[in-house]
Amino acid sequence: MTKHIFVIGLDDAHLEELKSVRGAAEYAFHGLVPYETIVLPRSYPMEEIMGVARRTLEAAPAVDAIIGHWDFPTTSMLPILRREWGLPTPTLESVLYCENKYWNRLACEQAVPECTPLFQGIDPFNPDPLAALVLEYPFWLKPSVAFSSYLGYRIDGGTQFEEAIATIREKIGLFADPFDYVVRQAPHPERLPQVGTGSTCLAEGIIGGELCTLEGYVYDGEVVVYAILDSLRGSNQVSFLSYQYPSKLPPGVQARMEAAADRLLRHIGLDWTPFNMEFFWHRESDKVWLLEVNPRISKSHCPIFRLATGASHHEVAIDIALGRRPDFPRAEGSYPMAAKFMPRVYGDAEVTRVPSEDELAAVHRIYPEVTIQLHIEEGMRLSDLKAQDSYSFEIADIFLGGADEQALHDKFREIMRYLDIRFSDVLPTNYG
Repeated sequence: MTKHIFVIGLDDAHLEELKSVRGAAEYAFHGLVPYETIVLPRSYPMEEIMGVARRTLEAAPAVDAIIGHWDFPTTSMLPILRREWGLPTPTLESVLYCENKYWNRLACEQAVPECTPLFQGIDPFNPDPLAALVLEYPFWLKPSVAFSSYLGYRIDGGTQFEEAIATIREKIGLFADPFDYVVRQAPHPERLPQVGTGSTCLAEGIIGGELCTLEGYVYDGEVVVYAILDSLRGSNQVSFLSYQYPSKLPPGVQARMEAAADRLLRHIGLDWTPFNMEFFWHRESDKVWLLEVNPRISKSHCPIFRLATGASHHEVAIDIALGRRPDFPRAEGSYPMAAKFMPRVYGDAEVTRVPSEDELAAVHRIYPEVTIQLHIEEGMRLSDLKAQDSYSFEIADIFLGGADEQALHDKFREIMRYLDIRFSDVLPTNYG
């Protein structure tokens, strides 16, 4: 019997990834809330968005599962809608502990204190937030609710702090207002921290090292990590350059991260959901730091898993949503390693040349497995791109497979030469 699966913010690219999962012929995938409403809109009118979702589900002949792979508010909508339709779901309160970075640090301080840096909450609307600051410089300052390093800044002194606060105060409402709306939907608000709101910022000590992401799920209380991917960053230690699978971290380090993930997720009560969790390992001190946790699969990893294991890990999200234990990954991919590369430019410029359709087709003839998603077009300025970090502009996503790490990077550099993307004003030499 066909299973009807509703996907928040479904687009063509992720529909293709969904079709790669085992048993896809038995699924009917339906969009739930348009892509442009969920991904990088000007605002999130949550009452209206939830109304659209509910009306779509009420009109459906059957609702067997509801999934989503985007950040907030998608991740917070899922437990609300699943609860209303009687489907397996994490509690909204446990998801909100993941959504709010300040609340998550409070939970980390209790469950995994050895992995938690010094931190404090900052009210950007405090008339004198500098006077309330107790954390020593340098530190990172970021909104409690955001993604892709949006409004995140390294702070080395008081002037930088005040400038960052001014910018954050102006723009933080994009996520803070819809987050506060979602908090008001929580059935058990007493289970949430009684400090901080969506507009609270997180200031935390600088942590670093080799960064990786754990992909896993919680099934009926059991925490399972099924893959670890390495994240390579640029010299600014903020901008991501590539994600690579499988991880090259020592097995003992990976095991310590998995144990910390288990303790934290049990502490906040997260269940019936996939998750991804980012950790640093500082090789010299052998210190493990927990950066953040997301109650969803990482959409950036979907083509990576398809290349390396034969299927997108949407399979995990589907199985959990249907109340089934996942069987993932399987050794059915075409490449021993796979990666996502994110070429970047570290300064504003006008795009003067992008590859033609014929040139893109020529690249695919040479490297049939490659997926290229350009974020730019000729004539635009990079500063027009949405949802960028504070230090660079991501111009494309490139997914590819290879025999090993060296083969991946050699192939990436060759592809960038073929694409021959050009800019005015700024001439990047190595895209990161």
